[in-house]
Amino acid sequence: MRILLVEDHQELSHWLAKALRDARLTVEVAHDGADADALLHTQEYALVILDLSLPRMDGLDVLKRMRARGSKTPVLILTARGGLQDRVQGLNLGADDYLPKPFELAELEARVKALLRRAQGNEAVVLQCGELSFDTVIRQFFYAQAPMSLTPREYAVLEVLMTRPGQAVPKDKLFDQVFALDDDANLDAIEIYIHRLRKKLDNVSQGKVGIVTLRGIGYLLETR
Repeated sequence: MRILLVEDHQELSHWLAKALRDARLTVEVAHDGADADALLHTQEYALVILDLSLPRMDGLDVLKRMRARGSKTPVLILTARGGLQDRVQGLNLGADDYLPKPFELAELEARVKALLRRAQGNEAVVLQCGELSFDTVIRQFFYAQAPMSLTPREYAVLEVLMTRPGQAVPKDKLFDQVFALDDDANLDAIEIYIHRLRKKLDNVSQGKVGIVTLRGIGYLLETR
């Protein structure tokens, strides 16, 4: 899942981005409101983590412009402006959650995971495709209850496919969810990770779960 982190404090944004990537999320960072607004005009994100006190454009203005464009992307406000009026204004403008600074990283990760599950419409904690399962709380894949060993990119590709049961995911949409804008990769990189995932799924499932290529349409995770 690709997240936009909007935080002007360089050290804090670096620390948060690293922690979220360690939690197997794809993270892009914007350091001011204008850059964030431009990205939100052209890119799709599963979640926005938004500071309020930003250069060039205030976080509340970024949020207001998002919602005016009809964007339903979940927004977690993260700010030192923890007064009641700021919280109420942010929630009234369409924020989904509010976490004042300072905060514990574990709480941030828990709120991020909860917002992502809610946005995907997944009330179930564990998603299933045959004997393949994905625990959305601990963010771990299992086959027949045994944990799978996946690289971060393999994990990201499989998560996108797993959270869209019965749907073919186009290559370009898969690429957008797996790679950040500043990653040095092209569209064909997706085929490398699909190939690696197929081998791992075949090894653990003996061919019972696999990824199908639908020519001109995309990739589909299915049981056989």
